[in-house]
Amino acid sequence: MLPVVILPGYLAAATDYYPLRDELRRRGYIAEVVPLKVRSWFPTLGGRSVTPILRALDATVQSLLAASGAPHVTLIGHSAGGWISRIYLGDRPYDGRVWAGQQRVHTLITLGTPHTSQERWTRRNLEFVNTTYPGAYYDHIRYVCLAGKAIYGTPRGSFANWFTYQSYKLTCGEGACWGDGVTPVAAAHLSGAENMTYEGVLHAPRSRLRDRPEAPWYGSPEIVTVWQAYLGGSRLL
Repeated sequence: MLPVVILPGYLAAATDYYPLRDELRRRGYIAEVVPLKVRSWFPTLGGRSVTPILRALDATVQSLLAASGAPHVTLIGHSAGGWISRIYLGDRPYDGRVWAGQQRVHTLITLGTPHTSQERWTRRNLEFVNTTYPGAYYDHIRYVCLAGKAIYGTPRGSFANWFTYQSYKLTCGEGACWGDGVTPVAAAHLSGAENMTYEGVLHAPRSRLRDRPEAPWYGSPEIVTVWQAYLGGSRLL
């Protein structure tokens, strides 16, 4: 089994992902979360460069490879961590540096990642990655994209309904659609990837539904059981 690196979502701290890390460890994987704090994201606000996050990601990948002796890692990116991971894989300069993570990553699994967005603060970075590395860009990397189908966006009703509708609309241009409460299904899938949609799965570790407080997120044990088969393995080439 290959070691696993987990990259948190936007403005999320590593501690939010410790339950997922610990669940993977219980299943026998070497797993680490990129050690981000909420303040780690502050230099990236307003659509600025995500280089500070890429630097922390690369340090975690390199450290885990050195400690484990493995040739590659499986990279799990939650939410914005998914498209940031696609920048990390790249072999062309981003903000003056080439990260070439595709040499060190076997599989990229994205959890509720908005691979497209209409939101002006994220457009610069997303346009870079989607123009430079469209779809499942590297043939030797396995791309697995997971979407949740838990909440249908509607502008009517509670504030939560309105928030979901606006979030979907800012992401894919249409608010009246299904998604995980933050990312619509259409945006969470990537052309050429192995795309899956899970019924009733919410976006984040702290997501809750008033009528379904037990509803899982992508990292809940019962959902990890479903996608665990995509962890590790041999290179495709």
